[in-house]
This record gives sequence, C-alpha cells and structure tokens, in this order.
Amino acid sequence: MPAGDVSRSVSSPLVSVIVPTYDRPERLRRAVDAVAAQTYEPVELVVVDDHSPVPASEVLEDVDSAAFAALEVVRHGRNRGANAARNTGIEAATGELLAFLDDDDRWEPEKLQRQVDALAAANDDVGVVYTGARYLYPDGERTIAGTASGDVTTAILTGATISEFSAMLVRSSVLASAGLPDERFPSWQDREWMLRLSLHCEFLAVPEPLTIRHWEGEDRIGHDYRRRRDVSFPLYVEKHRDLAREYDLEAPFLAALLETLVMDAAQTGHYGDARRLALRAILTEPTRGTPWLYLLACLGGGFTYRPARALMARVQSR
Repeated sequence: MPAGDVSRSVSSPLVSVIVPTYDRPERLRRAVDAVAAQTYEPVELVVVDDHSPVPASEVLEDVDSAAFAALEVVRHGRNRGANAARNTGIEAATGELLAFLDDDDRWEPEKLQRQVDALAAANDDVGVVYTGARYLYPDGERTIAGTASGDVTTAILTGATISEFSAMLVRSSVLASAGLPDERFPSWQDREWMLRLSLHCEFLAVPEPLTIRHWEGEDRIGHDYRRRRDVSFPLYVEKHRDLAREYDLEAPFLAALLETLVMDAAQTGHYGDARRLALRAILTEPTRGTPWLYLLACLGGGFTYRPARALMARVQSR
C-alpha cells in the first residue's frame, strides 16, 4: 500500500474512506454524500465497484470532487465479494488512516473528526478507533455503544460487541502485521479482522452513535444465514480455536459464535436451526443467557418468535 504524504500535518492526517459497492446506486449516492458532509479534512474517497450492472462511475459522475482531497472509483472486472472490494480499496488508498463505509450505511457529519481527535489524544499503541452505531430497522431502532478499549482480544473472543467496518478508523501501519481482511469469509469479515487487529494494537471506543446502519431489507452486504452457518462459522473456528485455547476461553469462544448463529437463524425464519443451535450453545456454556431466551422464543416457531422479537425491539428502542 502506498505510504501517506509525509509532508502532511501530523494533526490532520489524510483519511482514506473506502466504500465497497454492488448494485445499489441510490444508497451509494447517500453514502458518498455522507462522506462529503464530514467536518474533517483531508479525506480521500476510494469507491470500489464490485462489477455492478450500472457502473459506479456513472452513478457518481456528477459528484463534486472538490469535496475530497482525492476521489477514485475502481471497478472489478467480475464480482468478487465485499472483502475483495475492501482489499482493493486498501491497496489503492494512500492515507495514514483508513475508514470504511458500506454503501448502505452513512455517518453523522462529525464522525471522522471525533475519531481523529480521539486517536491524536491516545497513546501510540492505539491502532483502531470505533464509534457507536444506530441500527434502523423497519420495525424500530436500536443503538449500540461499545465501550471496550485497550486490549480487546479477550472481549472479542468471548463475543462482546465491538464494532463493524462502517464504524472503524484504522491506522494503515497496523496492517503490515495484522494483514488484510480475509476474503474467504462471506460474512463475519469484520469480526475476524478485528480479532487479528487486536493482537497487534489497542482499540479505543467513541461511544456516541455516529455511524448509522440501515437494515431496510434482506440484501445487505454479507446477509446470508446459510453461508454463515456452513462457511463462516467452521472457518472462524478452524482459524482461531487455538488462540481461544491459549487464552483458556475455548468454551466461551464457541458459545459466542453459536449465539450469533442462533440470532441469525431466528431472524431469518430458520426456527428449527435456532432451537438446535441454542441447545448447542447452552451445552457449551450453560450460564450464557441469550441462547436460553432464543430457545424459549423459538419454541413455537414464528408464532412465538415474532411477538418476542417485537417486544425486544420495543425494549431496545427505549
């Protein structure tokens, strides 16, 4: 990856914002507008078009490039997936700091400024700054404000909510040791990458919900329960089970992954899977509460899960 401009002020490092996109022109424009509205500068925008039917360069042809220090649109010759698009963006980026924005998400205007300020005030061991997020669903809204800072490896291994790509700001220098996102994962790419990043740097939380995630339908990047169950889950276990053992956290590690699958299964209507996975999670770590709740909620399939989900959404929206 090219080095950042060493003549640039240390207090205002170049932030490269990487936006992977596929076939969502209206949402892409919304995401790009959110980057253009940032109060922080300088910002380099790198849009990676994962071979959309309508090229992103056409969607963005009337965007005012003066809003950015640089604007580049890179197009894949074939559809390669979200992580490949992110990695293409990382390789094209020139900034000292990297930020990621999925094309169906957006940011509050002060998001990058708050992160850069927090990083500038932190010790040199901090390599990732992440914000809280608001999740907008058709039936409600949920706010998640992570607070884990410092060495977060144990928290990630045991299933703590840390961050997702759209909320992260990463020092590009950390990638030399942590590596790039793993393109083999069809989902959980951010979770897996953050675990590797945590082995090489400290994290810092900015709890305010400065990232806005839109869950408007079933076509979000990485939304596929069966691939999570059949590809991401076994690959994640294979790749990091030994690390969990080193931390004496094998059971909590496995239970946390199973708990995530339980929630995915229930939310996508795979109620039988949700019950079976919940039982596996309970047998792995009986004191974990969420699998018990989902097991009860899914006992009657959609008949019991839907009202339970509506209740949870009302509680979370308060």
